[in-house]
This record gives sequence, structure tokens and C-alpha cells, in this order.
Amino acid sequence: MSSSSIVEELEARISGADLSSDQTKTGFISEVKDGVAKVIGITDVRAGEMLKITSKVGKIIDAVALNLNTDAIWVIILGASELVAEGDRVVLADKILSVPVGKAMLGRVVDALGNPIDGKGPIKADQENPIERPAPGVLDRKSVHQPLQTGIVAIDSMIPIGRGQRELIIGDRQTGKTAIAVDTMINQKDSDIVNIYVAIGQKESKIARLVSDLTDKGVMDKTVIVVAGASDPAAMSYIAPYTGAAIGEYFMDNSGHALVIYDDLSKHAVAYREISLLLRRPPGREAYPGDIFYLHSRLLERAAKLSDELGAGSLTALPIIETQAGDVSAFIPTNVISITDGQIYLETDLFNQGIRPALNVGLSVSRVGSSAQTKAIKNVAGQLRLDLAQYRDLAAFAQLASDLDAQTKAKLDRGQRIVEMLKQPQYQPYSLAHQVILIWVATNGFLDDITLDQVADFNQKLISYLDQKYLKLVDKIEASDMKGEEVNQLKEAVERFKREEMGGN
Repeated sequence: MSSSSIVEELEARISGADLSSDQTKTGFISEVKDGVAKVIGITDVRAGEMLKITSKVGKIIDAVALNLNTDAIWVIILGASELVAEGDRVVLADKILSVPVGKAMLGRVVDALGNPIDGKGPIKADQENPIERPAPGVLDRKSVHQPLQTGIVAIDSMIPIGRGQRELIIGDRQTGKTAIAVDTMINQKDSDIVNIYVAIGQKESKIARLVSDLTDKGVMDKTVIVVAGASDPAAMSYIAPYTGAAIGEYFMDNSGHALVIYDDLSKHAVAYREISLLLRRPPGREAYPGDIFYLHSRLLERAAKLSDELGAGSLTALPIIETQAGDVSAFIPTNVISITDGQIYLETDLFNQGIRPALNVGLSVSRVGSSAQTKAIKNVAGQLRLDLAQYRDLAAFAQLASDLDAQTKAKLDRGQRIVEMLKQPQYQPYSLAHQVILIWVATNGFLDDITLDQVADFNQKLISYLDQKYLKLVDKIEASDMKGEEVNQLKEAVERFKREEMGGN
């Protein structure tokens, strides 16, 4: 038989083959390395679709398609990749990678696939959501107008966060980024907001301590913790944030409110870079792949305040980014800053000076949160910003001047007391009314005669005093504006406190 007739016969057989059968959905692994595998024989597959690998020892291991080439597909292995070998059979699962969602997830610690890892048994979830879905469109959204209180005076007054906002927490290692996120979660104890904490590449001991802290503070029962541990494959770190977003979207879609914290997206980007390099994708700046911006934008854009027609639910995102030596101009920090609605910038020098939270007010900004502030805190926050700005300018000038006039010295002294007032220990969030009171007291000169080392004690005693003897006034400030009547009552109460409790005039 001639070569041309052989080719004609092969072409006839191929054209007559039944490609609609399961033959296009079954294949074999031809290459495997470091958590990724090359699969041949499967042609009918979508990006993000799940596959089942049957290993030689009979164990079924999940994988997800990432690279779709003409001759083969590359998948990332979501499990024990050491059990996968060349020749293993692969079957298409006919579904996009999804995770369980619903109220049954509350109080649980799960892995990046939504499987429980807290030893409390299986989760009877309401439904499953795909980890990837398009972000709500412009017409599906409503402007951010409801506050999300962190309980941290410096943030709620000067860098406020609204429901549906994406506010970046950025700073060097060990500057208190996670502490701000945890305090915000604790402050939701009596609110209608559900917490989702996504730990990416974190040590298991840190997660155990977090679970213990949240349990002690009484908020673990309204929190979901998604863990991609430091010892887990890079694929799990890549998937974890999308799993957290999918869990949060369940509550948003059902007219609820959720707060999702991604700790941190620096490690997420590193995990994606590792996967991309293994998949032989061309590297770009800092060896990151070209779609690294899309990686985070498609995640963070899913945070939204939905329109009234869609139930008015919200998903608020607090991504965390770790900088190196304060370099916010690096590739990943600049990417995420451009995606988010503002940033809370934490500074190492301030942290080492004992200013906690170590918030750099000059570099921090909230682009939409001020429209979500209540009138009471908005009124007092304006004067606070002004006093702090004047203090920063004068403090720099005072280092060069040997002799200061009385007015300049008075402004410096007040600024120092305001900075002292803004110091706040971890796990001690303030209610809205308490924040308004503390800011008003500091900006109206009631701390001017208090020594710096007594400011914290003065504030604690004042709050306790007002809660005991002026509870109606505190409740009025919490519920509404600081109008003339409330201001006069508060002034009288503070003066009485200083006479009775502090021995003032």
C-alpha cells in the first residue's frame, strides 16, 4: 500500500470518529512536576474546570485546568501531588471548581477547597458556588453609604471604611497589619456583618492563635477562616482568596453583609508566579506573569455594595500587602493600590516609637469612606485632621528652632496629646459614641492640662464614668448627631468628671 493511500485511510477514519463520546473527556498524564501536570487526550475542557486523577495507589486527586494548549492541557494538582505519576488516568469532572457556601460555614476553619480542617465533622452547606465569577456590573451596584466600623479611632475618624469598599492595609513586616484586620473582625461582634478571614501561606500556629482569640472575644461563631498553610502547595494559596470571595458572595447575594480579609496578597502573587513559571508562561517584571494585575483585579472587584433591586447586600474587602523596607513603588504594591479605594499605610518607625496602630495619616487615604460616616464623627473628625496636620508641620519646624512662642508650644502640646489619644491597644475596639467623645475631648483642649503619661488612663476612666452616669447622653451620641444640646451636656459631664475624679478645678 502506497503512503498516499495510507494517509487517505487515516483521514477517513479520523473524520468518521465519534468525538462526542467520553473519549474527549478522558486522558493520561504525560508529565508531572512540582504540583503541575501535563494531560494529553482531553480536548473538550474549559479553563478552571475540575478533573479527577486516579493515582496508581487508587486514590482520587482533584486538579483544575489552567493552560489550554492545542496538543495538551496543563493542570494544577489540588492535593497530594507526590502520589501522581506519569500514565495516571485523568477524567473530566464536568464542573467548574466550586466550594460549599452558606450559614453552615460559620464558626468553621476550612481549607482552600472548603473542606473542614477543624475536626468538627462535615459541613452541611446550603449550596456550592464557583470560586470564579464575574464582578457585579455598574448598574448592579450602589454607591458606598453605610459605615463599616473598625473600632479603631484613627481609622474610623480619618480613614473611614464603608460597606462594599476595598481598603488596602499596607506596610512592612511586623507593623500591625493583621492586628488591624483582627480588631475589625472583633468589632463586628454585635453588628450584622459576617467575617471571612483568608490566611495565605500563614503558619498553622498563627491560625490556631487567631481561632483562640476570636473564640475568646465571642466572634468565632460568625466567622469563617479559609486556610492555605505555609506547608500547602502553591495551588492552594492561589485558590484560597477566590474561595473566600465565593463564601462572602453567598451572604451578599442573600441581602447580608460580609467582610473578607485577604492576608496577604503578596504571598498570593508569589504562589501564582511559582505556578506560572512551572507552566512555562513568559515572565515579566520581577518574574511575575503578564496577567498578575488581572489576578488581583478580578478578585477585588467582586467586593461591592449591591443595588436595592438585588437586595442591597455588601461584600467589603480588606486586602493586606507586605512591603519590603517601605517600598510602596514595587510591582505588587502599586498594582493593588491602583485597584483599591484607598490604603491604610503602616510605618515601621511609628511602630517602633510605640504608636499603635502605626498609622501614617499623611500617606493613608479613603476614597469613598467619608460618604459613609455618621454626622457625629464627621463633625469631630474635621478638627482632628486639622490639629494633626498643624502638629506635623510644627513638629518638623520645632526641631530647628531653639525658642518657641506660647501659641506654637500650645499647638505642639495639644498635638502630642492627640497622638497619645489615638494610641489604642489591640483587642480594645471603641464604639462610635466613645470615639466621638474621645476625639471631641482631645480637640477641645480638655487634655491640655493632663500629662502625656496620664492620657490613656484619663480616657479609660472618662469612658467608664460616662457609661455609668451619663448613659443616655452616650446613647444619643451613638444614635444621632453631636448637636448643640449634646455638646453642652458633654462639656458639663467632662468638667464634672475632672472635678470629681481627677481633682481638677
